[in-house]
Amino acid sequence: MTLFSLIDAELAFGDVPLLDRAALSAHDGERIGLIGRNGTGKSSLLAVLAGRLALDDGELKRRDGLRVISVEQEPELPHAAHIHDSLLRRGHIPSIADERERWRVEARLTEYLQRFGVDGAGVPESASGGERKRAALALAFALSPDLLLLDEPTNHLDVQAIERLEDLVIKAPAAIVITHDRAFLNRVATRIVELDRGVLRSYPGNFAAYEQRKEEQLAAEAVSRRKFDKFWAQEEVWIRKGIEARRTRNEGRVRRLQQLRGERAERRDRLGKVKLTLDAGERSGKLVAELEGVCKAYGGRPIVQDLDLRVMRGDRLALIGPNGAGKSTLLKLILGQLAPDRGTVRLGTNLEVAYFDQMRAQLDPEKTVAETIAPGSDWIETGGGRKHVMSYLGEFLFPPRRAQAPVKTLSGGERNRLLLARLFARPANLLVLDEPTNDLDIESLELLESTLQEYRGTLLLVSHDRAFLDAIATQSLVKEEVTAGEGRWKEYIGGYSDWIAQRPAPAEPTAASAPAADASAARPAKRVKLSYKEQRALESLPAEIERLEAEQVALHDKMASADYHRAGADAMAGDARRSEAIETELATLLERWTVLEDKARLAAEDGRGA
Repeated sequence: MTLFSLIDAELAFGDVPLLDRAALSAHDGERIGLIGRNGTGKSSLLAVLAGRLALDDGELKRRDGLRVISVEQEPELPHAAHIHDSLLRRGHIPSIADERERWRVEARLTEYLQRFGVDGAGVPESASGGERKRAALALAFALSPDLLLLDEPTNHLDVQAIERLEDLVIKAPAAIVITHDRAFLNRVATRIVELDRGVLRSYPGNFAAYEQRKEEQLAAEAVSRRKFDKFWAQEEVWIRKGIEARRTRNEGRVRRLQQLRGERAERRDRLGKVKLTLDAGERSGKLVAELEGVCKAYGGRPIVQDLDLRVMRGDRLALIGPNGAGKSTLLKLILGQLAPDRGTVRLGTNLEVAYFDQMRAQLDPEKTVAETIAPGSDWIETGGGRKHVMSYLGEFLFPPRRAQAPVKTLSGGERNRLLLARLFARPANLLVLDEPTNDLDIESLELLESTLQEYRGTLLLVSHDRAFLDAIATQSLVKEEVTAGEGRWKEYIGGYSDWIAQRPAPAEPTAASAPAADASAARPAKRVKLSYKEQRALESLPAEIERLEAEQVALHDKMASADYHRAGADAMAGDARRSEAIETELATLLERWTVLEDKARLAAEDGRGA
């Protein structure tokens, strides 16, 4: 049964048509993957289908009683005491007339919050972007819509959450999903719809099938354009003959030429592609980094435990693990930017490091795009030679007027492209990419892949994009809490799919190891006693550590917020300094607390044995 039909739809922002007499329909059981370049109007199309945005012209017909639920790219949670209450308001659940249905929806909401790992008792205002996205997804599935509209649902989700989302979308009655996650599209989509130059083109099957059909279509389109341009050129030569054209009095041919001119002027050529070139600079030493027995913990929780790792020149090491596993922390340990609690880190020689930060903290929101790339100059030196800054930015799809815009006005995808442009402008033999695929369209993603495959330097990579990991990584370092305990990382050959094939089966539950306190029986009998000052310190340290951890969480959430770039360069730099200071303070307090706890335990044992 047809859910909706979009007929001759027209929508424009300014003079740029997003929908140009576009047509689309969807049926029960369909799962449509909506793709297209950044800025082509995909999110606007979903807003039209959800009823939040009106067409300039055309018609949208929906089946009577169709229940449509959408999850925006950056969902907002209404003000409430708790996330659960906020979602009740967002979903208008209290207004459901049927009491039994209302209770069923609330029960499903609780279930899906648990599935997505969201604490319903949390405060909406302090929720991170990832928590807001997961909470909105939980509500969407709890409401059991006939048609589910998802805008970049995999952003902020780790691989486990993405796979859980795939399972749920497959079971949904119908869905339209905007995503750049090709593995997601290959598993979920029954049809791919591409928005290109205002027109919607449909391709049956998943993303892999789309890629094959698209290549065939582009080749046919190129031939058609060449024929059109040749015919138009011939007609222009004829009309310029003047006297001969007037003598023949072929007014129909003149009108046809005028029509050709109009068609050519209105024809919107396929959007340009980003041009990426990456200079590996001088070769580093054969050894890039070596970690021996490295341990790191925060708030008493091990992040890295007894890690031995050797990174050699040319390696492409992917770090895989859930959100909060400590991947960014591990990157800093490998680079020597963060000292381990125990163990040693040795760096190789002649390292030139370029770092892509997922928080985009390297971008000053007040500077223009051009100033970000070439401060105080119109020229930039790259591995390919000297280029004018406007020409270089054009390779990353920034037109001259956009190059003069401040960074704070850029979209998420534009910020990623700008950071890549800045990163690739200078030679680097050690490239660190922390979530580089966020907000990139599929075409730019595939180009980034091909560029990195040709890169001769060493690569450290964090990403939740499984296809990207498979295309790039030569080895993977995986957080394995289930099989090896907290803080344990294990190295595998290859990318994500290779890890899935190699990982061991879950271990059977074993008896708990003997309590650590039993080991203390071997200690020599020695009278131990805490001083009054030490006793007071032991009592006050947990509260002080808890206060610092709460400040750290709040600061990280603030830095991860969508509008953080508006805070200004000075405030952002101050937050970064405070974040580092908190880590140092926590490490000192935790070490002091551990020492005093051990001493208190020994004192208690000594007292019992006396």
